[in-house]
Amino acid sequence: MRTSPQPHTRYGFANEGWPFILSTAALLLLALLFGGCMISIFFLIILLFLLNFFRDPCRHAPFGDELFIAPADGKVIRAEANEAGSRVDIFMNVFNVHVNRAPMAGTITSMRYFPGKFINASFDKASEENERNRFEMELASGATISFTQIAGLIARRIVSYVAVGDQVAAGERVGMIRFGSRVDCEIPAGFTLCVQEGEKVVAGETVLARKA
Repeated sequence: MRTSPQPHTRYGFANEGWPFILSTAALLLLALLFGGCMISIFFLIILLFLLNFFRDPCRHAPFGDELFIAPADGKVIRAEANEAGSRVDIFMNVFNVHVNRAPMAGTITSMRYFPGKFINASFDKASEENERNRFEMELASGATISFTQIAGLIARRIVSYVAVGDQVAAGERVGMIRFGSRVDCEIPAGFTLCVQEGEKVVAGETVLARKA
């Protein structure tokens, strides 16, 4: 087993964003030099959007080995518990940070990619029909947790920063989804939900559930 590195962010932005940011900045410069006011404003708006979308702020995970932390920024669109465990789904709009983080410390034991459609990620059927990447992690206790990156209506690329066998810390970056999406969390039995539908959560910081 190896501990995954963290070369995924630079100057506060996800590395995947730099090709978009730099090319748009170049087009803006050309528009300012040779183009008109309207085209310059257009590229400026696009650049501001990209800077906002690809931002990757530093996060500090709460202390505790028995906390299930939000893997994504966004709005909770499902928070359900039953005897088998809990399910929490988080919808990310295009204005949320889209870097995803490990909800607990453990080892990545499985990653399964499923090609699919690009239905609006806020719809329930997106969990089964959209392009997605499912992670399974084994905790030090031997328990298993899982969460799934799901592409949305605009998202066209799921990026993973880790591989099977990597050991990750709670709140560590594990990947991102470009341009609107969701993350579904499967929490094992024995945890008590700490969020409810409609709440806003922050990846790597908000506690979704804690060990009962």
